[in-house]
Amino acid sequence: MTSVKKDDRLTRSQSVLCGGFAGFFSKTATSPLEVVKIKSQVGTFHCKRGFLQSFLLIYQYEGLRGFWKGNLASCLRLFPYSAIQLASYKKIVHLHMDEQGFIPQWRAIIAGGLAGVAAALATYPLEVAETRLIAQNCRQPTYIGVAHTLSKISSSEGLLALYRGFSLTVLGAFPFSLGCYAVYMNLDKFWQEPPARFTPLQNFINGCLAAGVAQTLSYPFETVKRKMQAQSAHLPHLGGVDVHFTGVIDCFIQVVKNKGVLSLWNGLTANTIKIVPYFGLLFTCFEMCKQVCLYRNGYIISPLSYKLTPGVDQSLGPYELEEVKRYLKNRNFGSGESSLGNRW
Repeated sequence: MTSVKKDDRLTRSQSVLCGGFAGFFSKTATSPLEVVKIKSQVGTFHCKRGFLQSFLLIYQYEGLRGFWKGNLASCLRLFPYSAIQLASYKKIVHLHMDEQGFIPQWRAIIAGGLAGVAAALATYPLEVAETRLIAQNCRQPTYIGVAHTLSKISSSEGLLALYRGFSLTVLGAFPFSLGCYAVYMNLDKFWQEPPARFTPLQNFINGCLAAGVAQTLSYPFETVKRKMQAQSAHLPHLGGVDVHFTGVIDCFIQVVKNKGVLSLWNGLTANTIKIVPYFGLLFTCFEMCKQVCLYRNGYIISPLSYKLTPGVDQSLGPYELEEVKRYLKNRNFGSGESSLGNRW
């Protein structure tokens, strides 16, 4: 999956904040496509007539706000998910580095997949809440808000219900990582030049391509996961799921038996269309937020421009640069006192 490029001129908290803000904005902007995708995966009646008709039915039965159901739960996941994923990734990569600090591409991709699983484990209840909020009809809601959803699920179905289907996140990480690896290992052949010479536009296309391939390969696992998250005996029509099942394997069997193999990819159109605007907004918002931080840290002369501040070593980290500034300020202050004493 594509991600924003790490910049050592930002502090760790600034990187998390920039990533969180960018994710919040891009998720909110593409929420209608996410709602259609999840309803298609669950199998609610809105999505039985095709991609475009789904938008009309959701608007007809739930109004405009129906396209932003569950968005708060999705956005609330961003900051803890980003922080845990970043910390886990750094730890896993550090364990697999050789003496020269090098790690093979395939190991880095696997490390990314494992870090994603660790972050998903910590934030999975919010994903369950998101699915329940989207699957329900907001004009006749069972759940009202994120906190009420989490509280009602845990009280009526038990705490384990908040982790229903998590095993599919782990299983889906393998084809997802395989898809990323297959794409990144063939990029030099695709562009006919080494990765070190890729432009920002090429890197953006590479990220979208990797996300598209990886998500397509792991999509059946996500479809079954969403059905398991949505189904509940405590909800009307068992949560709106189009098949009834007793577990992970039975869910796969019932979906293939009653809906066909291709139904495991229901909602893929919405998911694929979402990739370019989502990552485009993600990269753009991250860069805008990063410029503000770089200006605040003293690396650039304006938050509206990437023009570097004269005399500033861009290889220094933010804390190192702050120490240099403090040292120069104290030295200039001392020399000023000395010249003042000489005059008197």
